Amino acid sequence: MTVGTRTFFSRRQLLSGSSAALASGMIGSSAVPALAKAPMLNTQAPSFYRFKMGDFEATVVSDGPLPIGPAARTFRGPSPQDLDRLITDHFLPTDNVVLDQNALVLNTGDRLILFDTGMLSVKRPNTATGRLPISLQQAGIDPKDIDAVVLTHTHIDHCGGMVGDDGNRIFPNAQVYLQESDFNYWLDDKRLEASPVEQGSARTARKNLPPYRDRLVFIKEGQEVLPGIHAVHTPGHTVGHTAYVISSAGKSICFIGDVAHHVILFEQPQIEVNFDTILNRAWNLASSCSTCWPASGYRYWFITCRGPESGSLQSAATVSAMCRPQCSLCCRSARSPAAE
Repeated sequence: MTVGTRTFFSRRQLLSGSSAALASGMIGSSAVPALAKAPMLNTQAPSFYRFKMGDFEATVVSDGPLPIGPAARTFRGPSPQDLDRLITDHFLPTDNVVLDQNALVLNTGDRLILFDTGMLSVKRPNTATGRLPISLQQAGIDPKDIDAVVLTHTHIDHCGGMVGDDGNRIFPNAQVYLQESDFNYWLDDKRLEASPVEQGSARTARKNLPPYRDRLVFIKEGQEVLPGIHAVHTPGHTVGHTAYVISSAGKSICFIGDVAHHVILFEQPQIEVNFDTILNRAWNLASSCSTCWPASGYRYWFITCRGPESGSLQSAATVSAMCRPQCSLCCRSARSPAAE
């Protein structure tokens, strides 16, 4: 249809015309092979993630995945069938549980602070652990610039990245902050005669902590460890396990360390973990989360949480941010920062 100098086409005319043009093009041209072939790259993205937290800049850096074997060997309480269901509901394998190891670097403008250090000094076959120095380099962070190493506890995979193979300090200019009870427990000679798990952490603590002996700072519950960082004593996983509430410009986040190793512990916090010194994890989870801080954990790249408005699962927007997860003990009206 033509009106003046303008021509209009109906939907049927357009569709029939495009079909005819496509057919004539296919008939009138020879087949051309697809040229999408490309070499396999076999590389991953750099293992760090950076975000703002108030006036602070936070960077999550990976020490690499830590496989710990079958779920039933680590988690106690549920029947094998229930445990498998809890894990497979998150599309995760049950035959070999793999824990992420994510340290946190906080730049306050005045200080560069590292929370936990991984396990560089611990050699385990067929694992990709101990990559924290590489991840720091990828993130543009020089270990020599770290002013403070803040430990949640002194297990093998948290204090095990403080010295190199030569025994020298990886963070030569850092003071080290931790609970004195954890220091005394793991450097006690009795730990060398305990279970294999405790022996491993005792040997790691003896290798990594003494080189910093002149730089150790023992902290207490509720103390402002460094400006904007407060200690929350959460004993259970170890006697001196400590979470840290980080606050800046009206924003807060809680670095919970190993209060929870796995996503299933937010659903079933009464599950016991074989690595725990004192089996009161459920209490710790409630005390750490009950104020509904967004949380960063050593084991999480991201987690899902339940928003009160829709009642549906919402995915956290940031790597490692546990975003006020709802568990069976606390945070019943939790809201994801991703939804705010």
